[in-house]
Amino acid sequence: MSSITERRKSFRRVLEGSVCVHPGSVFDPMSARIAEEIGFEVGMYAGSTASLTVLGAPDLIVLTLTEFADQARRICRAVKRLPVLVDADHGYGNALNAMRTCEEMENSGVAAMTLEDTVLPRPYGDGKVTLISLEEGMAKVKAALAARDDPSFCIVARSGVVSVNGVADAVERTKAYTQSGADALFYTGIKTRAELDAVAAVATLPIIVGGVEGTEINDKAYLAARGVRIALQTHAPIMAAQRAIYETLRALRDGVQPKDLPLAPKDDLMARVTREADYKAWTKQYLTGG
Repeated sequence: MSSITERRKSFRRVLEGSVCVHPGSVFDPMSARIAEEIGFEVGMYAGSTASLTVLGAPDLIVLTLTEFADQARRICRAVKRLPVLVDADHGYGNALNAMRTCEEMENSGVAAMTLEDTVLPRPYGDGKVTLISLEEGMAKVKAALAARDDPSFCIVARSGVVSVNGVADAVERTKAYTQSGADALFYTGIKTRAELDAVAAVATLPIIVGGVEGTEINDKAYLAARGVRIALQTHAPIMAAQRAIYETLRALRDGVQPKDLPLAPKDDLMARVTREADYKAWTKQYLTGG
């Protein structure tokens, strides 16, 4: 098993590379092990999937930092090599809360965390998405950096500015966050090449983008050429898992025999992701004197 620092260095190699990769969306220890087995360079643990997994609730920032960090710790403890990027939302409060968030995320074993400038949780009002000021956003990033203990741990400045305030403000925030000391920049809401080109033209840090599916920027070669090193896909695994559980329980309720379930495992997947062979060896070695 590689050390946490080695996994963080592996994540940095992705940022320092020349290609764009899709991360594996993970939400619990077994999904992380599957992503690792398949060969994903990075695992992505999002706030939305955390809320679904821990609370069975939509992504409305009702999850607490402690709950999020605890699940991140379980995920990172389960894998051997996979570096995990987490969505730490707004840092769960102001700049001082962002410092605490950095400490919790770093100690959970994740490789990197994003810190966004959206006003969260939703305030009373019309429900429109708004951003904190650039000055406050910069203060949060700098506070998180000040709280960082392991220099290999990555802190990523995140913004949905393009879709909220437009390209002009996106360029201004990109210039500022580039100079903040952050290790990378993360953008949501970019839909066109013109928008990404404008941001990439002033960014000197690696870029991460989310929500590219169904847009004209969904081209890994193009994204790589614009400095994008990680492009998130939808969080389909947890949605697929939900459907599989529902259909399996529905079938059992309707009288289908377990051996006839269409989604029953057909190979040794469960044994592999639970590391059954390791546990058998440890049992023999340490519990039977073998």
